Amino acid sequence: MKSEQREDTTASKNGKGQYQIRAHHGMCFAFFEGKGYSDSFIRHMGEMKKVLEENPLICLVEGTDDVCGYCPNNQGGICHQQEKVIEYDRQVLKMCGLPSGTVLSWRDFSDRVQKKIIGAGKRTEICGNCQWNGICLTKNNSKL
Repeated sequence: MKSEQREDTTASKNGKGQYQIRAHHGMCFAFFEGKGYSDSFIRHMGEMKKVLEENPLICLVEGTDDVCGYCPNNQGGICHQQEKVIEYDRQVLKMCGLPSGTVLSWRDFSDRVQKKIIGAGKRTEICGNCQWNGICLTKNNSKL
């Protein structure tokens, strides 16, 4: 198992007071149910979900973000599944009509993801090959 990437389990805002969020994580949080790669990863996802429920400003990125800190695929700030997840990010950004680097509130972003992707039945077009796809298929089109 990969060693932990960070000592604490809370995300930190960047110097501009925003959380860095990969675009495809907008879908992950809509379906997150407490399962994941490790206990620390699951705990961190739960804590991030609570942070995002407070509706902070986020900056959409195509690269490791504040969620990735405990992911075993995060190797020195680079995702081991980089090609696949960058494509997920690009597709989410495209379907939501947003460029990478967009700053907006979490709620505005998650509402776009819900309306333009999840609610429109397009999630599997983006990430149907994800190892967690089975969870998404069995859950209702919930949202954060």
